Amino acid sequence: MAAEFAPLLVAWQRSHGRSGLPWQNTRDPYRVWLSEIMLQQTQVATVLGYYARFLDRFPDVAALAAASEDEVLGLWSGLGYYSRARNLHRCAQDVVARFGGRFPARAQELVTLPGIGRSTAAAIAAFCFGERVAILDGNVKRVLSRVLAFDEDLSRSANEKALWEAAQLLLPPEGDAEAMASYTQGQMDLGATVCLPRQPQCLICPVQGLCRARLAGQPERFPVSERRLRRSALSLWLLLARRGDGAVWLHKRPARGIWAGLHSVPVFESPDALEAALRPALRPSALHRPAFLHVLTHKDLHLHPVAVAVPTGEARPPATEGEGRWVPVQEWPGLGLPAPVRRLLEEDGPG
Repeated sequence: MAAEFAPLLVAWQRSHGRSGLPWQNTRDPYRVWLSEIMLQQTQVATVLGYYARFLDRFPDVAALAAASEDEVLGLWSGLGYYSRARNLHRCAQDVVARFGGRFPARAQELVTLPGIGRSTAAAIAAFCFGERVAILDGNVKRVLSRVLAFDEDLSRSANEKALWEAAQLLLPPEGDAEAMASYTQGQMDLGATVCLPRQPQCLICPVQGLCRARLAGQPERFPVSERRLRRSALSLWLLLARRGDGAVWLHKRPARGIWAGLHSVPVFESPDALEAALRPALRPSALHRPAFLHVLTHKDLHLHPVAVAVPTGEARPPATEGEGRWVPVQEWPGLGLPAPVRRLLEEDGPG
């Protein structure tokens, strides 16, 4: 299989794979790295706009490294998984400080940078430097586990390591950088467009004749993972305090926990806690807005906005606890805000 798999996939990618995405057809590691981080657990259609805005504001790794974290989080706002943005910023600073502003060419060095895991490091090394190294993101795990009928539980690290080893054996021969790039992209494309989690399109798959799961008539049985993440739910009350001049009261969230490090309106675990913290003079004006749902990967957030009108020019905080500041209406759109808080502020209007 090893001798047949790579040539079939390379030929298919060159004729049928994706080639028009803005981070393709480049060997610039900065652009490839940026796309790889943004595409983690995020769909291509969502990433396109963010990718263009990031490149417009930060055209190279030095520009990103020199930015403030607030500016990076502000551009990232709405893309979710904000630890990616913080790691992105730290990684850019590391590339400048440790490697003189040039990404290292080997996956073994790339993986030492913040936010770059083994598969992302391999993708950068393969696309940009032609290194013969395997990737194993979610799509590729599915493709390879089906082709090989790999039925071990991938939630166990020993089994995932075995699949890594199998993936390395399927790579194109050493020394062909173009084939390595096409092969790496081909695995991603096959998992994204043909070898789907449900109802895989086996009839148009370029490796259907090699796929042991298809030959056994049960491709959807793979990959095998017995780990089941339970969903949870959390109710939060959001204090939306806005002055007559449009300024809103925001504070920076703690470094750990929900919306870590982002700017947000004050958050409370119950309506009683919000009311107790609210300045007595403002309590009569508190208006409970309709609750809304914000869905995270493994948690449902039931958010209850409470709007309070504050006189223009008021300098004091609306609540008796917690730090923060009044943020002018022209300033908060550029801050790193959780998506539901940004939505709340935008829908509420400038005052």
